[in-house]
Amino acid sequence: QVQLMESGGGSVQAGGSLRLACAHSGVIDSSHCMAWFRQVPGKGFEGVVSMSSAGSTTYAESVKGWFSVSTNDAKNTLNLEMNNLKPEDTAMYYCAARDYVCYIGNIGPRGDFAYWGQGIQVTVSS
Repeated sequence: QVQLMESGGGSVQAGGSLRLACAHSGVIDSSHCMAWFRQVPGKGFEGVVSMSSAGSTTYAESVKGWFSVSTNDAKNTLNLEMNNLKPEDTAMYYCAARDYVCYIGNIGPRGDFAYWGQGIQVTVSS
């Protein structure tokens, strides 16, 4: 059974940085796709970034240049480095995964991801 667990959220002032981590366990197909989504209360889910098992990435335009995704050497943790945070980055952030490859140039909708973490809150104050 695939399990995802986020860590590293919290509160920061505008301009600050946070690093999120998603530890995943269980079996994910070798050709998998992992992603970070976020949700602002009252709004839908927004794809932030996806990363394929081969290491290719797709970022949302709203975070391109500010956020950076990476994995550890064991490839069992997906990290999200968030720099120059803005109040509009305040949201619940979720780690997600699926058993097939990422789309090229498109993170894809929430429904395309079968596995989800519980989410972690990020709050950016002005």
